[in-house]
Amino acid sequence: MRPTGKLHLGNFMGALANWVKLQEQYECYFFIADLHALTTDYADTSQVATNTLEVALDFLGAGLNPENCTIFVQSQVKQHYELPLLLGMITPLGWLERVPSYKEMIENLAQKDLTTYGFLGYPVLMASDILLYQPQFVPVGQDQQAHVELTREIARRFNQFYKLGEQEVLPEPKVLLTPSPKLPGTDGRKMSKSYGNTIQMTDPEPVVRQKLKTMVTDPARIRRTDKGDPDKCPVGDLHKVFSTPATLAKVYDGCRSAGIGCIECKGWAADALVQVLNPIQERRAGFTEPQVLEILHEGSSRARARAQQTMDEVHAAMKMTLTGDTGR
Repeated sequence: MRPTGKLHLGNFMGALANWVKLQEQYECYFFIADLHALTTDYADTSQVATNTLEVALDFLGAGLNPENCTIFVQSQVKQHYELPLLLGMITPLGWLERVPSYKEMIENLAQKDLTTYGFLGYPVLMASDILLYQPQFVPVGQDQQAHVELTREIARRFNQFYKLGEQEVLPEPKVLLTPSPKLPGTDGRKMSKSYGNTIQMTDPEPVVRQKLKTMVTDPARIRRTDKGDPDKCPVGDLHKVFSTPATLAKVYDGCRSAGIGCIECKGWAADALVQVLNPIQERRAGFTEPQVLEILHEGSSRARARAQQTMDEVHAAMKMTLTGDTGR
């Protein structure tokens, strides 16, 4: 995840909640993508280090356990600089220009100058992030499949040019589709930091309740006596993700009959969110900054060792290793 600020409920439900489960089943690497933050926010790097610590705390608060997985900082693993350069030499320009999010982000971030080498090439950096660990699977939501497919194409092209005997150095990773409900933000659009409509994982209960009070609802309910439809209401979408079946039944019955008002419905949604956020915030508060820095240091060290194994094979396959070279 990019360290562009504290994480929000959309990040938690879209990825972190699944990561917590996956760490019990697989050997997992989770990292804070500070190099990726530079692809769009290169003009002001003053908050990258602070945000990196905040994201690490959010990781730990969500339940990632450094004893069960590797948590690290991208820029602290120098192989994340090296492999993109080599893969960039073989990646056709047209592949990068057709990435779905390329034009979309240029349009959505029109206030920023994204006509940079780094922004165009970020899918190569992303592919390198994956391939450095020669993984079997990449856990993503459906909207991220295109990025994994490009990673597979880059790996395939590398393996066509370079091999270690008959061995392929960069295995093509498979998509591990993980459920990722799209959470609405307070304005009804997708929850996103860029829209300023988020409920953060660190928001205390009074802030959560205040944000929900201002949240948009079914436009058909102008007056208290108007009947509504939870399926057309962003607050209803939150209930579907976080509320119990019993509460959800009350929401449907009360909204469609105008038996409840939107304020009461929002209060029930806030109750459900607080139940999710409280244990996350309690875990988060249990870590000091020195502890987080130590976790990131140890994780980055483990990641460097694993990434170097891959780079040694890459260099050998590309015949870029000198005889007797022991200086790596």
